[in-house]
Amino acid sequence: MDEAYHGGEISGRETKIPAESRIRDERRADAFERDIPQEDAERPEGNAQRDTARKQRSGTVRIIGFLVVAGMVLGGGYYWFTTRDLESTDDAFTDGRAVSIAPRVAGQVVSLDVTDNQFVRKGQPLIHIDPSQFKVSQESAEGALAMAKAQLESEQFGAEIARKNYPALLQQSQAQLAVAEANLYKATADNKRQKNLPKQATTQQEVDAAESAYRQAEAQVKLAQAQILQSSPVPQRIGVADSTVGQLKGQVEQAQAQLDQANLNLEWTVVRAPQDGWITKRNVEIGNYVTPGQQIFSIVSPEVWVTANFKETQLDRIRPGQPVKIEVDAYPHLDLHGHVDSIQLGSGSKFTAFPPENATGNYVKIVQRVPVKIVIDEGLDPDLPLPLGISVVPTVTLK
Repeated sequence: MDEAYHGGEISGRETKIPAESRIRDERRADAFERDIPQEDAERPEGNAQRDTARKQRSGTVRIIGFLVVAGMVLGGGYYWFTTRDLESTDDAFTDGRAVSIAPRVAGQVVSLDVTDNQFVRKGQPLIHIDPSQFKVSQESAEGALAMAKAQLESEQFGAEIARKNYPALLQQSQAQLAVAEANLYKATADNKRQKNLPKQATTQQEVDAAESAYRQAEAQVKLAQAQILQSSPVPQRIGVADSTVGQLKGQVEQAQAQLDQANLNLEWTVVRAPQDGWITKRNVEIGNYVTPGQQIFSIVSPEVWVTANFKETQLDRIRPGQPVKIEVDAYPHLDLHGHVDSIQLGSGSKFTAFPPENATGNYVKIVQRVPVKIVIDEGLDPDLPLPLGISVVPTVTLK
């Protein structure tokens, strides 16, 4: 029995030893974390210090959590307050006018006066085309014009003469008719008188002579009447002369037009810049044969603006005249400012080559984008031109 008792005591002692060892290990670990000596951690006072430290850590965590939540709320409120009157998009690019340059006449390029990316002024020569054939055409047109002018001048003199001759010819015919009628009257009287005389008072010869004179006078009257008829359309005959003059005037004008065209063709052998700008996309060399309409250059105008493709849900408060701050990806140091110029009356997809047909098939709603033109007012560096098509980020201040 004693053995059983002692055995149970020993057994109970053995079950207590592991629990005490475990508590001691926990105290040592906690002391290690808090940098407390192990002998102090194993004492009862170490438990109190450990509990106090845990409470302090819990309070600190709560304070930090509160500060983080408060900071997020304040930050979100500040962000909303500062951005509620702003609209921005990264779907925006610099834009401008790029003019395509093409010759108006065909020929071989004999001189190239500009190079890539060169700035040119309006009217500055770009290329020269061989002018030989155009000089020949000019001289031929000048000769044709001189001939036409000489013919016109001659016909004008003839028309002036016609205005005087044709009325005079009519008057002359009328006078001849009067003379012929007078002669007919006398011949008629003589013929009657000869026929009324007794045969003893005249001879057959005299009767025949009177009859012949009468018939001749009658023929002269008819001839004079025919001449009057021929000379009567005086206005018409003058009109024919004037019409010829008008026809020759038309020929002179046609010759003048041909000369003007020849002069233009000769002038167009020098291709000049239509505006100020930078040479881009040069597609010509000395010796090339160029034809009318063939693109040989593009000139980019110095005027640059921004085309911003805002979502349709962003357009509610955007109005022309609102200020815009512009950030350029390529030049972060540029501080550009501008204003909204206009809003395109149509989304970008509406003006594509094949606009969507939403009335057929299944429909999936897609947020559309509308181009907005933004004019740059200040901040541009004259020594740092903006290439067309580079990315920018405009921010519109809504009012």
